[in-house]
Amino acid sequence: MEKIITYFIKFPVAVNVIIFAFFGFGLAGALSMKSSYFPLVESQNISINVSYPGASPEEMEEGVVLKIEDNLKGIVGIDRVTSVSRENSATINVETLKGKSIDVVLADVKNAVDRVPSFPSGMEPPIIAKVERIRSTISLIITGNNIPLATLKQYARNIENDFRNIDGISQVRISGFPAQEIEIAVRENDLRAYKLSFTEVASAVSKTNLRPLQKNNFSFLG
Repeated sequence: MEKIITYFIKFPVAVNVIIFAFFGFGLAGALSMKSSYFPLVESQNISINVSYPGASPEEMEEGVVLKIEDNLKGIVGIDRVTSVSRENSATINVETLKGKSIDVVLADVKNAVDRVPSFPSGMEPPIIAKVERIRSTISLIITGNNIPLATLKQYARNIENDFRNIDGISQVRISGFPAQEIEIAVRENDLRAYKLSFTEVASAVSKTNLRPLQKNNFSFLG
């Protein structure tokens, strides 16, 4: 220690160089350091989304979810598996253990789902993906007096397109609008005139639809 102090006393220029070097490296490190009020943490969840049009929650649970969960048993790195079965679809959430590579577990989960011996006919292929955490930056609210809902939604779509053209914005999501639906109303007298039944009309609409109907909404006009 005495030798170091003696060296610094004899060569003060070296001391100044070392001090300025520490200051320079510290300043460079501070400027390059990333900071955030809400830092993004790497996700540890994997989602399995399954769509089966026309299936009840019980059919989704017994015919799809239980088969997938059975094949997930024994995979190294899985902490917990939870699922939600609903009409026409189901979601399975796979939580991985901390310290395990989620990419390795994701590959094992995909292989396990592919090994399921049989799925119900008409079921769409499962979508397996890592759950990405997204940080919300800006929330914009659009309101207006005596403006139709369809007009407000069109304004929102225009603003969405403008935002997507800005560099640095990765995703834009619109919410708050009800889902669009088509209601078909038939008159009982017209059905009798054309000798049609209510079931025949519903079947004709379902067959000509581009996508399978999840819910038929028909009503009679008086």
